[in-house]
Amino acid sequence: MDTRFGLERCITLPGDFPLAGGGVLPELDIAYETYGTLNANATNAILVCHALTGDQYVASSHPTTGKAGWWTRLVGPGKPVDPEHWFVICANVLGGCMGSTGPSSVDPRDGLPFGMRFPVITVPDMVAAQVRLLDHLGIGTLAAVIGGSMGGMQALTLAVYHPTRVKKVVAIAAAARHSAQNIAFHEVGRQAIMADPMWAGGAYAADKPPAAGLAVARMAAHITYLSEEGLTEKFGRRLQDRDAVSFGFDADFQVESYLRHQGLSFVERFDANSYLYITRAMDYFDLAQAHDGSLARAFAATQSRFCLVSFTSDWLYPTAESRRIVRALNAAGAPVSFVELESPFGHDAFLLDAPEMNRVINGFLTA
Repeated sequence: MDTRFGLERCITLPGDFPLAGGGVLPELDIAYETYGTLNANATNAILVCHALTGDQYVASSHPTTGKAGWWTRLVGPGKPVDPEHWFVICANVLGGCMGSTGPSSVDPRDGLPFGMRFPVITVPDMVAAQVRLLDHLGIGTLAAVIGGSMGGMQALTLAVYHPTRVKKVVAIAAAARHSAQNIAFHEVGRQAIMADPMWAGGAYAADKPPAAGLAVARMAAHITYLSEEGLTEKFGRRLQDRDAVSFGFDADFQVESYLRHQGLSFVERFDANSYLYITRAMDYFDLAQAHDGSLARAFAATQSRFCLVSFTSDWLYPTAESRRIVRALNAAGAPVSFVELESPFGHDAFLLDAPEMNRVINGFLTA
């Protein structure tokens, strides 16, 4: 197998792909990147699952923005997930907009973009697509699956829905279900997109997206990824390129300018309809629902070892959510390690410089 760092691929898997909501896709495209070499016994594979606004470019430059991969602090030479030792896979999720089948994809049945005709998807559907990819790659059992936020949801789902496919699970800043507060924030974002006249019922042209609505959705969501302490430390009430307030509605404060930049840059690399579908999939996420509301029962058949990591200032997926998962794993008799790490950076702490997290993950993978 080619050992170049960051080898980009896209495959089309023919045949119907049934979805949890009752829809069926006529075929499945999966865009993914690999790092390292799969060994002869296919026992050194690690699947890295991305969060809501991530993609397959976990440790290599993004083709649109030119920025470095989103988790180069964890994945790369000399890092805990080192391609010299592991065969690392990261796939764009089902419903995404970086090559995997999603609402911007062309429906092979009529040659037109799916748009809002795309069927509603779930996190288990995303994981089922990744299992199809593993089958294609000849990987029966993963050495580990690692993910933060929605990536952590996928990692937990893999252990529950496909218990023989993974030995170790690392779920960071994650939860076993989406809370009412999480759903509420997502709904604000979706309504911002759908209220943009350019959305056109989801039938917008690729070069005329609902940019304003998507930017506002990103701004609102980005606040939830941070913390009051982090925002205060980084921005406080400092003004942006001026000595006094304007008494208008320009970006007087640095934090306003920062959020506007986040919104505008996001529009360059993400599809509005994908945002609608992926946030909806996260809202539907509830591992215990299919098991009479018992999370312990959901984990009853798992064959994996677990490592959960949370952060003190994460109010989007607070430590209480991780503790709930730990209690359920304990009740199911599954081996689990858990650590809450100090950080002022909120939910996004797992993407930033987190040496303690790296040490925890390295120790778990090599134990």
